[in-house]
Amino acid sequence: MNRPSEHQGTDPLAQGGTTVTPSSSLFAFDNSYACLPEHFYARVSPTPVAEPGLLRLNQPLAEHLGLDPDALSSPTGAAVLAGNLIPEGAEPIAMAYAGHQFGQFVPSLGDGRAILLGELIDRSGMRQDVHLKGAGRTPFSRMGDGRAALGPVLREYLLGEAMAGLGIPTTRALAMLATGEEVYRERIEVGALLVRTAASHVRVGTFEYFARRGNTEAVKTLADYVIGRHYPDCTEAAQPYQALLEQVVKRQAELIAQWMLVGFIHGVMNTDNVAISGETIDYGPCAFMDAFHPQTVYSSIDRYGRYAWDQQPRIGYWNLTQLANCLLPLLSDEEDEAKQRARAALDTYGKAFEARYYSGLRRKIGLLDDRTGDDDLALDLLGRMAGQQADFTNTFRALAEIDADDPTTDTTVRRLFADPAAFDQWALQWRERLATQTQPDSERQAAMRAVNPAYIPRNHRVQQAIDAANNGDLEPLDRLLEVVSQPYEEQPDRAEYRQPPRPDEVVERTFCGT
Repeated sequence: MNRPSEHQGTDPLAQGGTTVTPSSSLFAFDNSYACLPEHFYARVSPTPVAEPGLLRLNQPLAEHLGLDPDALSSPTGAAVLAGNLIPEGAEPIAMAYAGHQFGQFVPSLGDGRAILLGELIDRSGMRQDVHLKGAGRTPFSRMGDGRAALGPVLREYLLGEAMAGLGIPTTRALAMLATGEEVYRERIEVGALLVRTAASHVRVGTFEYFARRGNTEAVKTLADYVIGRHYPDCTEAAQPYQALLEQVVKRQAELIAQWMLVGFIHGVMNTDNVAISGETIDYGPCAFMDAFHPQTVYSSIDRYGRYAWDQQPRIGYWNLTQLANCLLPLLSDEEDEAKQRARAALDTYGKAFEARYYSGLRRKIGLLDDRTGDDDLALDLLGRMAGQQADFTNTFRALAEIDADDPTTDTTVRRLFADPAAFDQWALQWRERLATQTQPDSERQAAMRAVNPAYIPRNHRVQQAIDAANNGDLEPLDRLLEVVSQPYEEQPDRAEYRQPPRPDEVVERTFCGT
């Protein structure tokens, strides 16, 4: 994730990299992206850090990846994870990509501080990238130092695990390491490195990199690669590349709907931050809402609300339109026919988003069957929440605790509204609707608890964990990780993590790690 102002007009692939003597093997690498033509990446090894230190290893993820947590926790393992030693089978590369950043096209971005170490097959048979973020300068670094600070690394580790706990597709962190170095941002910060795993790191911006250069052959090679890796069923379609576009459209529409249903704001939905796999990627200035308002923005660099909570569906469509433009030469040799096929694929976006979003809203308010007027009932609640500064997460969770036949159980949720009468008016209609359901009310409550988290990584808690970590204390991180990894479970001994921030704890702005 890079700022538009960092772009320079040089060709990064004209530069070279260095090599490192291989160490003993810790990974059973099975690389595929490095087998693509050389202009898809730059071969470059990580820059060794001064004092690699393993801060946290994601042991469940390591085991799922078929790795040995004890070996990774050893000094040799830490050296490998930090990029100081290159394991057997690794083919470190920095991937080339472009991107639209806040609507402005930047022709050459690429992995400016990240290196794809290699790929492996996890225990479920899925291919996963192992990616070092903060691994030093690459030919794509432009004016950057290639390093990462502890705060952004911790945020990405924590937010990725929270998203996984919520059941939303996401990249994840295998490890977080100290580097023994300082990095210079607006102030001197503690250096760190993130080991990220992902279904892949192919982005919309990867397609843009080649399409904007007029390299249709490379676009086709990339499309074929993506089909083989992520969407193999497309090979059976009459129009494989249109089918590819339709599948990517569907996954992105559903992903954004899932974000919105938990109050998540990505913060920087540039095309280089849109994963073709359909995973959430690049946790920079992101946040979960406290008090609900549809225009909520946290990112310090989103000055005009382009990526606000309620703008995410529109921006998702815009980003996918850029992908469609890249694929036009593959859709048909006839320009008009190619555009028609692209539009047909893009037209599925709205239906896919609305189907996932509105079905999710209905489930969030406990409607177990679908009836006319249900969507309006859910939207009415959101409008009242926005007008009354009601907490997004706590409102929906508190609804699950209400007895449909006993209004005296409304006390908790009523307190979340500045004027409780606003909720009371809505609750009358809601109870009338619940009365039409044949299932026991306990079934409705259980279904609501399964989709309405009790715990999210609230901004002030994330910041507290960052501040503590910068002072050498990782206990707040560990506690928060434990809580958000089981967001739907009641955790009585962690009830304080459900509370929104006090006025003096509110974090209004989040920042990009670069």
